[in-house]
Amino acid sequence: MAGDLSGAIREHLAGHRELMAGLDAMADDLAAAARRIADVLAAGGSVWLAGNGGSAADAQHIAAEMEGRLETERPARAVHSLVVNSSTLSSVGNDYGFERVFARQVAGFARAGDLLWLISTSGRSPNLVAAAEAARAKGVGVLGFLGKGGGPLAPRCDLALVVPGANTQWIQEAHIVMGHIVCRLVDRLLPAEV
Repeated sequence: MAGDLSGAIREHLAGHRELMAGLDAMADDLAAAARRIADVLAAGGSVWLAGNGGSAADAQHIAAEMEGRLETERPARAVHSLVVNSSTLSSVGNDYGFERVFARQVAGFARAGDLLWLISTSGRSPNLVAAAEAARAKGVGVLGFLGKGGGPLAPRCDLALVVPGANTQWIQEAHIVMGHIVCRLVDRLLPAEV
């Protein structure tokens, strides 16, 4: 039995390594995403993150890296996760439907010139599609970290970074690696004084 488990571990890691090697092709897009975020923040705007399930956890994780810090001491960044207020999620979901939980917050919080950063392994979540449409209506840019071809969300993004492959776990693992890369790049692009 232990041999079977070891084989499963090696198989997972081999697939993960193959997918991570493919991220090299996304270097220019990752740099473009970091520049866009840095430009929004430097202009006094905010970045808003959203996702569902594991991608919701990634949205919180990335917001925490930017609100707090990843590696170096620097000012806090105006980066917020739209998935953290359970009262808002449940009340908007109850009153307007789950597909409106992020769009309603975008309508209330985001301002022209801000950026909405959506994370989805499939690009098919109706609530993220609605959030992208709400952002567009307000002059808010849309960045997507997507997978599985990008789905209907990809064409609604100004910049869609689509992880190749179909394995949800590996796409999620790639998204958090990409998120850390972008956080590091933003720290290089913005002043570090505290």
